[in-house]
Amino acid sequence: MTSPVLAAARELRTAVDALVFTAPVHHVYNPLGYAWQAYASYVDRYGRGTKRAILLGMNPGPFGMMQTGVPFGEVASVRDWMGITADIEPPALQHPARPILGFACPRSEVSGRRLWGWAARRFGAADRFFAQAFVLNYCPLVFLEPSGRNRTPEQLPASERVPLERACDLHLVAALKALGPTWAIGIGGFAAKRLRAVGGSVPGLRIAQILHPSPASPAANRGWEEAVDRELDTLGVFG
Repeated sequence: MTSPVLAAARELRTAVDALVFTAPVHHVYNPLGYAWQAYASYVDRYGRGTKRAILLGMNPGPFGMMQTGVPFGEVASVRDWMGITADIEPPALQHPARPILGFACPRSEVSGRRLWGWAARRFGAADRFFAQAFVLNYCPLVFLEPSGRNRTPEQLPASERVPLERACDLHLVAALKALGPTWAIGIGGFAAKRLRAVGGSVPGLRIAQILHPSPASPAANRGWEEAVDRELDTLGVFG
């Protein structure tokens, strides 16, 4: 039986595929389309039952979810720690500087390596982490400028951002209600902001923010794992 989390993702995929984005956005990738098999495997294996915490990212990174279909999906972490592999069907229109190589991608997504490496060290086996937590991205789309540079959802003009947020908010609320977490943790400020925007739809939900593991963050480069352990332990997220 299809899980409600996967059903919500399918509805999100359809909704965002209908949206139109203009310059300086040059290419839009939707991993919920071409990497659906991998995302479905992730949800079916780890996204069922009640979770103590949901960790929410912003949108796919170029060497993570954009390649593997899994949030923060650094190839080695997804393949070796989660035990997930899948055929990826690249979209017909690709940016030459950002090809979709799937699980053959040779580059490591630093944010994903840090996040899943932390989870592995703190919890051990993937099943132990996912028994308590699940990781989602707020927006499933990748926005690329002509140079191949990433453009974040918050950089879109209001005429494009508002319809996107409407679809992503509906998906987020549906996923939160299905997974029933006590905590919803924004990985970075953008995700925390979107959680606060929809939190009233999920009674009793406790919302917090942790440092994003991006290498663009000097604070993250000075010891991200230690900082996040302190933040989560202070909150008492995992007891």
